Amino acid sequence: MELTLSAEARRALCAAARETIAARLEGRAASRPAAPPGCEQVAGAFVTLHERGTLRGCIGRLRGFGPLLETVEEMALAAAFEDPRFDPLRAEELDAIDIEITILSPFRKIGGPGDVLIGRDGVYIASMGRSGILLPQVATEYGWDAPAFLEHVCIKAGLPTGAWKDPGAQLYAFEGLVFGEGA
Repeated sequence: MELTLSAEARRALCAAARETIAARLEGRAASRPAAPPGCEQVAGAFVTLHERGTLRGCIGRLRGFGPLLETVEEMALAAAFEDPRFDPLRAEELDAIDIEITILSPFRKIGGPGDVLIGRDGVYIASMGRSGILLPQVATEYGWDAPAFLEHVCIKAGLPTGAWKDPGAQLYAFEGLVFGEGA
């Protein structure tokens, strides 16, 4: 599946994510200007927050259940205030935050590393009552090849590194459209 979203829609989604977070921090309702075409499509999305280059929050939804704009707004709030790895974002941090959004294609079942294209695909595993996901940009950031990527998604899920080989494991790949405020 080819993911596409106009530059105008990308800017609108980033602005909506920032506005939603700012409104929560300021105790007011978020303003919502008319969204450009593309923001009404249904897709999974992750919102990642970085503070001066360091991860500050990342939460997403694997599949869309409503308009993309609403999904991004919800995930922005979750990344800012509900990521259990971090304290809730404080107002004084907002100006130092960079917002990155990843729109997810539908998942496709895969059998192993040969089915993963680094730089394009993210991976998801579910096995033994656990699950984990790594977005496409993670493998590139860490310089992992496809076998290492699958080992690390297992680790993220709290599974042994070779758990993806288990016949009962559900292993999927998906494409991600990644953009941020600077793009």
